[in-house]
Amino acid sequence: MISLKQLHYALAIEKTLHFKKAAEACNVSQSALSTALNELEKQLGTTIFERNNKQVLVTNNGQQILDKARKVKLDLDELLQISQANKSPFSTPMSIGVIPTIGPYLLPKVLPEVRKQYPDFKLKIIEEQSHVLVDMVRTGEIDAAILALPYPIEGLMSFDFWQEDFYLVCHKDECPSKTKEITSDELEIEKLMLLKDGHCLKEHALAACRFKKAKQDSDFDSASLHTLIQMVAGKLGTTLVPKMALDQLIYNESELRAIHLNEPSPHRRIALVIRPNYVRTNELTILKDIFTKQLTDLDSI
Repeated sequence: MISLKQLHYALAIEKTLHFKKAAEACNVSQSALSTALNELEKQLGTTIFERNNKQVLVTNNGQQILDKARKVKLDLDELLQISQANKSPFSTPMSIGVIPTIGPYLLPKVLPEVRKQYPDFKLKIIEEQSHVLVDMVRTGEIDAAILALPYPIEGLMSFDFWQEDFYLVCHKDECPSKTKEITSDELEIEKLMLLKDGHCLKEHALAACRFKKAKQDSDFDSASLHTLIQMVAGKLGTTLVPKMALDQLIYNESELRAIHLNEPSPHRRIALVIRPNYVRTNELTILKDIFTKQLTDLDSI
C-alpha cells in the first residue's frame, strides 16, 4: 500500500531535484529515501524520476503523480487542522511568509503585541519574494503569506489589513525646499533609484507614479531598501519608500527628507493571503485585527 511517507519523500525530491538534499530535508538517510521511492515506483508501476550521477528529472507520468500527491498531502494537512479548529487560538504552530519589503518594517511593530496576547504561540516566519510565497501558500508549505497588493494571486483569498502611500526620500541639499507634497510630474526621473526587477515594490512605485518604466543607472542594481537609502544619503539619487518603512530607514539619517507622493491613494495594500477553505481563518482574522490596531495606533502618534 502507498504510504504518506513515500509521497512526502517524492515531493521532497521534486522540490530539490537532488536525493541527498531531499533526504536531509526529510531527516532520513539517502538510502532510506531511495528505498521508499523505489518501492513507490514499483507499487505504481511507473518511473517518477529519471536519475543519473548528474541530474534528476521528473517524468511525464511522474509529474501527474506528484501533482496528485501534493493535493493528497494538502488535504491531509487540512484534515488534521480541523481537529484543532475548536481549540483555543494559536495552540498549534503556524507558518507565515512575508516579503522583504514588508517583513523588517511590519514585524517589529506587530509581533510584540502578538507575543503579549499569545505568549505560547509558535510562529514561524519565512521571508521570500511574492511569487515564491504564493506558490508556497498554494502547495500548503505555509499557512499564509503577507503580501503587497495588487499582485496576481489567482485561486487564493486575501484579507487586507493596511494600506499606505509612498514617500520620496531625498538628500536635504537636493530636495525642493519646504515642500511637503510632490507629484510624479515633478519627480526627476533620471535621479530616481528603485529596487531591481522582480520586486513588487518597484512595480507598485511605478504604478503610483503612472510610469511604465523608470530609467535607472545601469551600474546600480539593489535588492535592499537600506542600500537605496545609503545611496540617497551619498547624494547619488532619490528613491520611493512606503510609509511603513520610513521610521526605520531614515531615523538616524538627519540629512534626508521624506516628501509625500501626491498621487491617488492608496499606493499599495498589505494583506494576508490564504487558500480557499483554509480551516484556521478565525486565527488569521485575530492576527489581522492585531496588525491593523498596532499600525493604526503607531500611525496616530
